[in-house]
Amino acid sequence: MISLAAAAAGGQPLVSAIATMSKFFGIAASIAVVGVLLAGGFLLEDRNGELSPAALALKRVATLAAAVWAAAAALNIWVSVADILGSSMGAALDPTIIRSFITQITLGQYMFFQLLVAIFVLVCTTRLRRVGGTVLLLIATLIGILAPVFQSHSASSGSHPLAIGSLCIHVVAISLWIGGIFALAVMDPGARALAIPRFSQLALWTAIAVVVSGSANALTRLNFLDAWTSSYAYVVIAKIVLTGVLIYFGFQQRRNISRENSAVINLAKFSKIVSIELIIMITAVALGSWLSFNPPPAAPSTGEFDPALSIAGLPMPQAPNLTRLIFSYDPDALFIGLLVLASALYIRGIIILKKRGDEWPKMRTTMFFVGILLIDYATSGGYGVYSHFAFSYHMVAHMILGMIAPIFLILSAPITLALRTLPIGRTRDERGVRGTLIAALHSRLTRFWVNPVVALLIFDGSLFGLYFTSLFGGMMQSHIGHFAMDVHFLLSGLLFFHVIIGVDPNPRKVPHLVRVVILFAAMSIHAFFSVALMSSSGLVDGGYFASLQRPWLTDLLADQRQGGAIGWAMGEIPILLALVATFILWVRDDSRETRRIDRNTERLAAMGRPDELAEYNAYLAALAERDRRGT
Repeated sequence: MISLAAAAAGGQPLVSAIATMSKFFGIAASIAVVGVLLAGGFLLEDRNGELSPAALALKRVATLAAAVWAAAAALNIWVSVADILGSSMGAALDPTIIRSFITQITLGQYMFFQLLVAIFVLVCTTRLRRVGGTVLLLIATLIGILAPVFQSHSASSGSHPLAIGSLCIHVVAISLWIGGIFALAVMDPGARALAIPRFSQLALWTAIAVVVSGSANALTRLNFLDAWTSSYAYVVIAKIVLTGVLIYFGFQQRRNISRENSAVINLAKFSKIVSIELIIMITAVALGSWLSFNPPPAAPSTGEFDPALSIAGLPMPQAPNLTRLIFSYDPDALFIGLLVLASALYIRGIIILKKRGDEWPKMRTTMFFVGILLIDYATSGGYGVYSHFAFSYHMVAHMILGMIAPIFLILSAPITLALRTLPIGRTRDERGVRGTLIAALHSRLTRFWVNPVVALLIFDGSLFGLYFTSLFGGMMQSHIGHFAMDVHFLLSGLLFFHVIIGVDPNPRKVPHLVRVVILFAAMSIHAFFSVALMSSSGLVDGGYFASLQRPWLTDLLADQRQGGAIGWAMGEIPILLALVATFILWVRDDSRETRRIDRNTERLAAMGRPDELAEYNAYLAALAERDRRGT
């Protein structure tokens, strides 16, 4: 172990060596945390939502791994400062310099955020008791792992959305894959036999994601011929070979699981293969650590500086026309990965229903994939590309994501499909994935979110917080900001239209009259926002679009006002359609209730017992007749 004194006296080679080692231990520890949380949340059985003794036994492993992760994250900040300054580690250990690095430098902010997440996970792992908390902590861990990715070497690649998105998918997939193998290796044999079949299915999905995302990311970094003769390329090739070997061993593991009975597993053979897999995976992680601290070979320079490429991560496109808006495509790998995952899960649910002999409505399937295609078009297609360069096209993409695509997705009833096809508990006391989803749908937090007033405030109120503050300009200047903004548009639209016209189960029964009032309020607020945008005398982007130096649509204020008009027109139409749909649902519910009352009346009449409503109506008729005779 290298002492801190030696590190302080050393030069840059020593700093680089410590950087690679700290990166390796940080990655390995965070992956171990992911694996343990994955096992507790999904692989091992629970007891009515409580973690099983086997899962609780892994908590100490998670706590130790989180402590190592936090220590490595802190060391990475220190080493990065020394590397940037070109100094020894002793000289970099200056509180003022480190404070400036983590508060003013984007990379430092992301690394500090990762450190905070690691500390948060360390504290929370000691208190874990329930599956729901384990799943939430797993999501937080993955977010912490991903944070520095947005300032990695991929951020300087030519196709920023493809490079960063593919790397995010690669990191998540490999964390789940390697972490799951680690968790299987450290759990007791009885729990392992229960967890292996479920992990085997997950491993197949993650292996595919690792290969596809890794290939896409390698192509964006090594996108010219001479790059493949560099040491960086040789390390990438070594990782590809190791991944292929891991996939082969994964295939052998699946063969080790009996098709007749997934609980019949050759544990001795499994343990042997797992040991080999862990050695290969550790080697792959070490290679990844080296790659993260070494930039890819630089492409030959054209001599021309493109401000759009350096700011937006995409080269400046030509002036938009109908052909370019239809056929332009620059893949946003992170969104594409999410859409592919959602599509695969939806198709899998339909297949499961078909195997049972049930049919899923074709119209709902059509609605789902129309929504998926609209999201892809608004993020990677023509309007997705031009949304980075002009406010008016950004507003079109915004309306597609927040107003149009959510209606199609909501009408496709994905939650209903999930409830009908997700796996149930393996034992009588286990909730399983389906039971966990049901518990989440009926939780207090869900009831808060589906409150129509809350949904309205998020749907329309957030527009003012985004566009009339400095938030919009800041988020447009980073890929994670732009991605978070698009996700917000989509989720807020899904929440709002789920409350208004949703066909999926809703823990809060919203009267139709309240829905109509909410829709009229949404229409008014949206119109007020659009008018305010159209009449604004200043730009709301904080200078972002001006910095791109685009040669077309040079009048930025006119383009912004056009965006406000587009938002007004495209926003009102979906709300009007939702209003019509609400009235239709209202009439249908009334007709259904009338038929129910009639059936109940007929049933009671056949039993010789009039129902209470019939008796009350007869009583009113008698009073009316008595009044008539009295007059």
